Amino acid sequence: MKQFYIVRHCKAAGQEPDAPLTEEGVQQAEQLAEFFSGKEVEMILSSPYERAYRTISPLAGRLELDIAVDDRLAERVLSGSNHADWRNMLRLTYGDLNLRYEGGESSHAAMNRAVNVVTEALNSDKNNIVIVSHGNLISLLLKHFDNNIGFEEWEAMSNPDVYQITFPSNHKPIVQRIW
Repeated sequence: MKQFYIVRHCKAAGQEPDAPLTEEGVQQAEQLAEFFSGKEVEMILSSPYERAYRTISPLAGRLELDIAVDDRLAERVLSGSNHADWRNMLRLTYGDLNLRYEGGESSHAAMNRAVNVVTEALNSDKNNIVIVSHGNLISLLLKHFDNNIGFEEWEAMSNPDVYQITFPSNHKPIVQRIW
């Protein structure tokens, strides 16, 4: 049986790819490392964004594991420009997965790239895998496995947050929020 731990990054100082963790975020990363002790993590995959990488660095250090950075785990770009009503725009993309704003990525396209990462990891010989990414992309990944997940679940996410996806043999994946 394979276990995936999907981690939303800790508190960060901004949304830019190179935004660092805040002091609180650094402490949260240490708490996450403690949280994962005993879960027999064998592989760590991370978004290339600094806040995601730094979120899981303490765990990787404790376990002496490399962090595999995967560009497909970068946050989804909703639009190529800033909009005051971005939350409503985002809400609409959960109802219409093919809705794509100019300069942005549809929910379907973002979901597919995240699912491809999981599919490749499922085909590895590792059983306990941590994936660190960002709220919107994570919610879309989870929606792929549980269609009840949508805008409200994204909105309820915390920084950090952890979901577990269990892949029992010959059964539908089970999604649980565990943080």
